[in-house]
Order: sequence, then structure tokens, then C-alpha cells
Amino acid sequence: MTGVSTVKDRAGLVVLPLSLLAVVVALAPGAFTPGGTRRWGRGRGEDLRAAAQEAKDAAAAAFYELDTAQRELRITIETITAADDSAQARGAAVAFQALSERVDQASHEYITAVDAHDLDAVDLNAGVAGRARQELARVRETLERTRAELERFGQGLGPLLERAESQLAQVTPAVERARQALRSATAALDAARSAGLRAEDLAAALAALGPELRLLNEGAGQHGIKPTIRRAEDVRRRAEAITAEAERLPKRAEEISRRLASLRTRAEAITTRAGKVDPVLSELRRRFSAACWQDLQGVPEQAAVAVRDAEARLREARTALAEQRFADAEAELSRVREVLGRTDEAVSAADERLRRLNEVSFDPSREIERTRFVIRDAQRLAMAGRNVPDPRHARPLDAAVARLERAVSDLEHGGRHPDYWLFLTETEAVRGMVAAVVEEMRGGPR
Repeated sequence: MTGVSTVKDRAGLVVLPLSLLAVVVALAPGAFTPGGTRRWGRGRGEDLRAAAQEAKDAAAAAFYELDTAQRELRITIETITAADDSAQARGAAVAFQALSERVDQASHEYITAVDAHDLDAVDLNAGVAGRARQELARVRETLERTRAELERFGQGLGPLLERAESQLAQVTPAVERARQALRSATAALDAARSAGLRAEDLAAALAALGPELRLLNEGAGQHGIKPTIRRAEDVRRRAEAITAEAERLPKRAEEISRRLASLRTRAEAITTRAGKVDPVLSELRRRFSAACWQDLQGVPEQAAVAVRDAEARLREARTALAEQRFADAEAELSRVREVLGRTDEAVSAADERLRRLNEVSFDPSREIERTRFVIRDAQRLAMAGRNVPDPRHARPLDAAVARLERAVSDLEHGGRHPDYWLFLTETEAVRGMVAAVVEEMRGGPR
């Protein structure tokens, strides 16, 4: 029975109904393909698909590496151009732009190749897979070659980058110094106000630094490294000046007050001295010719007018001080000092004129000898180391001698009231001529 059953079972396998056979075939495709030809063909296609996918992955990795290299190099270029405006830095930026265009072209070729081949398609045949692999391999080589160009270019930027990073390292300390200076200026201004000083001009100057601080806070990335450092240094200097001025304000007010008192005393002294000019002029008129004192006639009136002007300006300065307009007060005091200085000289001139005229009228020989000594000293210098003096020096020295002799002669023949003042001005002019020659001789040949 067993043998019969076995035979029947085997026979049943052969004589299955066609409908059942179709089901088996559907469940096991290729099971009945003679020699396994269908199975070999599908395995070959999968290998080509895998090779193409491998090429695609390699191209994707190369694309990512190129993109990363480009972004890193762009940061380097931005750092350089932000800190360096030299021709070399500008040339590097232009060269990078050209390289970026090649990167964009290589990236476009990669994207085009990827979009052109659907390696996940069910009906991908061997020819398409092979072409995809070749094209993706070529794109990968382009990407890698372009990345190598970027790397070589980046290596050549070393000195520029080092210089830029050195400047970049200066930004934070510079900005912090500016901020600290602003804090100090604010504290100094508060202290001045606490002392009763309005310091409105300083407050306005400090407020003007507000926009500059905002720009500093926006950073060097937006405004550039060098401009940011320059702005920070400018803010620091201006803030330090505000601090110094705020700290000096009490002393400044005290100094203005002291100058007011001093100039008021000086004006009073000049008024007293100006009152003594008339007696001096009377003596000059009585003892000397008109040429000796005519130019001094207006001194008393001029002194009175100048003192009145000075007193008016002193009142203006006092008002400005009370209103804490220190600059106006100082300007008025400077003008008062100038007016009083000129007036003091004019008043002193009368006394000095009388003194000198007294001396020369008593003994003119002292003035003559003094001038001749100056001439002889210059002549000795002109002959030092020479047998014949240089004509450039001899001529003006001879002219000085002649001018002195004429002045002496005019004085001697001046009659009862010689022009002593003309004589004094002439001898003074002679000494000036000689001094110029001596200066030229000591300066050497030209």
C-alpha cells in the first residue's frame, strides 16, 4: 500500500489541474524558467543599480564637502575684507568670487545629474544604471577637483587672515574701553551736577555719543572691523574729554573768579598810572623837541577809553560766570587782558621815553659807544680766518658805520633842542642791522 500511495502521490504532482498550476507559477515566479536565465539577468541589474547608487552617494559626499569648504572660505574672505581694505585683500575677494562661480557650476552639474536618474525606478535597466554611474562619477571628480582648488586658494590666504584676525582681536577691547569711558563720563557729569554746576554743554556732548554707542553695539560684522575700532577710539577720546572737563568744572569756575579779581585790580592800577602820564608829557614838552613826544600825546585819553572798555567787559564776564557760561566768561577775560596789556604798554612808554631821553641828553657817548662796540664785534667776526671780508657782510657793516656817523652828526648839529628820540631810534636800527649780519655769518655759507 505504501508503494502504491507513493506512486499515486508522485503522479498527482504531475497531473495537477491547470488552474492550480497557474497559482503555483504566480507564487513562485521564475521557478520554472529553464536553466535559471531570468534569475541571472535580475541579479546583474541589481549590481548595476547598487554601483550607480554608490556613485550617487560618493557624489553627494563630495558635494557636501565642497559646500562646506565654500562656506568656510566665504567666512574667511568676509573676515579679511572686513578688517583689510588693501589692494591685496580686494584681489582675494575678486578671486574668491571667480572660484565661487566655478563652485556654482559644479554644484549645478551635480544637481542636474541627480535629477536625471531615478535609481529607485522599478524598470531601471542595465544601460541606464551604467550611464548614471559614469555620469555621477564624473560629477564627483569635478566636485573634488573644485574643492581642491578652494583649499589651495584658502592656504594662500594665511597672511591676510592672520592680519585680519589680529585686528579682529582688537575690536572687543576697544569697544569695552569706549563703554567704560562713557560710564566714567556719566559719573563725572552726575558729580558736577551734584556740586551745583549745570554743565549743559557737557550733557549735550554726552548725549551726542548715544548713537555712536548704538552703532558699536551692532558690531563689527555689520560695520566692519576698522570702522568699528576707529569709532570706538573716537567715542573713548570724546568721553574722556567730557570726563576731564566735568572734573575740572569746579576748578574752572574758581579760576575764572580769580582772574576776574586780578584783572579788576590791574585795571584800577592802570587807571592810577594813566593819571600820571600828563605830568610826564609836560616835562617832555618843556625839555625836548616836539618830535620826541608828539606820538605820546593821546596816551591819557586812550588809556581812559581802554580802561572803560575793560571794565564793561569785566561786568560781562561776571554775568557769564554767574550763569555758568564759562566759555563766554573766559573769552571776555581774554579780551580784557589784551586791552589792558596794550594800555599798560602805552602808559609805560611815556615813563620809559622820559627816562631814555634823560639819559641820552645827559651823556650821548654811552649810546654811541654801545653801538660802536656792536659794530666792531661784528667786524672781528667777519674777518675771522680771512684776509678780506666777504662782500655780503662787509657792505652792510660799512653801511651801519655810516648810518651811525650820520646820527651822531645830526645830534651834534641839532642846536639847542636836538632830536634825541630820532638819535635813539637810529642807533637802535643800526644795532638791528648788525645783528642780522652776525646771524647770517653764524649761519654759514648758503
